[in-house]
Amino acid sequence: MRFLHLMRPIMCVLPEVSAPDRKVNFKERMGWTLGMMILFVWASNTRLYGVPSGLASSMPSDIMRIVLASGHGTVMDLGITPIITSSMAMQLLAGAHIIDVNQSMKEDRALFGGAQKLFGILLTLAEAVAFVVSGMYGPLSALGAGNAILIVCQLFLMGVMLILMDQVLQKGWGIGSGVSLFMCANICSTVWWKTFSWVSVTTARGVEKEGAFFAIFHLLLTRPDKLRALKDVFFRTGLPNLVNLAATAAVAMAVIYFQKWRIELPVKSQKYRGQEGRFPIKLFYTSNMPLILQSALVANLYMISQLVNDRSSSSILIRLLGQWEEMDGYPGKSVPVGGIAYYITPPATLSNVFTDPFHSIFYLTFVLMSCAIFSKAWMEVSGSASLDVARQLREQQMVMKGHRDTALHHVLDRYIPPAAAFGGMCIGALTVAADLFGAVGSGTGIIMAVTIIHQYTEIFMQEQKELMGASAF
Repeated sequence: MRFLHLMRPIMCVLPEVSAPDRKVNFKERMGWTLGMMILFVWASNTRLYGVPSGLASSMPSDIMRIVLASGHGTVMDLGITPIITSSMAMQLLAGAHIIDVNQSMKEDRALFGGAQKLFGILLTLAEAVAFVVSGMYGPLSALGAGNAILIVCQLFLMGVMLILMDQVLQKGWGIGSGVSLFMCANICSTVWWKTFSWVSVTTARGVEKEGAFFAIFHLLLTRPDKLRALKDVFFRTGLPNLVNLAATAAVAMAVIYFQKWRIELPVKSQKYRGQEGRFPIKLFYTSNMPLILQSALVANLYMISQLVNDRSSSSILIRLLGQWEEMDGYPGKSVPVGGIAYYITPPATLSNVFTDPFHSIFYLTFVLMSCAIFSKAWMEVSGSASLDVARQLREQQMVMKGHRDTALHHVLDRYIPPAAAFGGMCIGALTVAADLFGAVGSGTGIIMAVTIIHQYTEIFMQEQKELMGASAF
C-alpha cells in the first residue's frame, strides 16, 4: 500500500476549502485577497490572552519574526513557520521519492495536499506546546495549567486558520499565495513603522523618535549640539537611522535590477511552421524560495536550540547547538551568544565584522551555501528542473532552434542548474550585504518583499491583459 493511500480515511475529517465552481472575476478575487490580509493584520495585533503582563515569547531573532510573519506576543506568534516547514518537508520527501506521488493524477494531488495539511496541523500543535513548555511565556508555575492550555489553544486555532486562509487564495478565490501575501504584509508594515513611527523612545542618548524619518527633525530641533545630532541622524544605534533607510532603498533597487537579468533561448514550433518564440531563464530562477526555506530552517533550529538549552545547558551537544543569554532590559528575550545558533545569526553591526571575523565569514558561507543548495533542491522538487522543462516543451511541440529535439534536455542543462545555484547565491549575497548595513526589516525581509510585490505586479498585469482581451472580443 502506498503512503498516500493511508490519507484516504483522514481526508473526510480534515478542514477543507472548496475550490470555486465558477470563474471568479478579478474584483472578487481582489476582495478575498484584501479580506485575508486584513484578517492577518488583525490577528497580528491581537494579544495572547493569559500571558502575564510584561512577558511575551522570546523568539531570538526579530529578523525571523519579520520574515516568518510572526506577531510578537500575539495569536499569530507561530507565524507561517508550520506551513513552510510542512511544505518543505513534504516536497523534499516527494523529490527524493521517499513518498510516491504522481502530480499528473488528480487523486494523488489531493492526497498529497491533504498529507501536507495534516503535517502542518500537527506541527502547529507541536510548536504551540513547545512554545509554552519551553517557558517562552514565562515559567509554567507562573502561568498555571489553565493559562498554559488556553495559550496553546489560541496558537493552535490561529495556526489552523492561517492554513485555511492560505488555501482560500491558492484554491482560486484570491490572488497568489497566502504565505507570500502574509510575509509581504508583515515586512512592509515593519518597514513603514520603523521609518515613520512617531513614538518617543527613551535611550541612553535621551528621548528620541523611533521612526528614522521623524527622528531627523526631532534630533535637529531639540539637540543643542547640532553636529552630534546630525551624526545621530545618520548613525544612531539601537534605532533606525538614515544609513539603514539608504541601505533598504539600495537593496530594493538592486533586487528590481537583478529581476530583469535573464537568458532568452530561441524556440520554434514543430506543429506550426514559422512560429517562433523565446524561452526566458531568469537569474532568480527559483525566486525567493531559497530565502523562505533558509529562514524556516533557521527558525526551527532556533526554537529547538532554545528549548533544549532551557532544559539542560550543561551538555556539550546542546552548547554546540546554541548558547543563550537574556538581553539586559528585555525580560524574557534571549539572544544566541555561542554555538551554531550564534554563528548563523547575522552580525549585529558592521563593526562586529572586524571584531569577530570568524562569525562573519561563517555566516556569509552559511547563507551563500544554504541558498544555493535550497535553490537547486527546490528546482528539482518543484518540477522546474531542466528535464521537467524539456518535457513541458515537448508536450507543446516546441524545440530549441538550431538543436535537435533529442538535445533539448542537454541544452537546458547548461543554463537552468547554474542559474538556480548562482541566483540563489546572489540572493544570499544581497541578504548578507543588507544585514551588515542594517537595512530596515532585514535583508531577507526586504528581498522577499520586493520579489513578492514583483510577482503580484506580474499577476495584475496578466489579469489586466486578459480583461482587455475579453473586452475586445
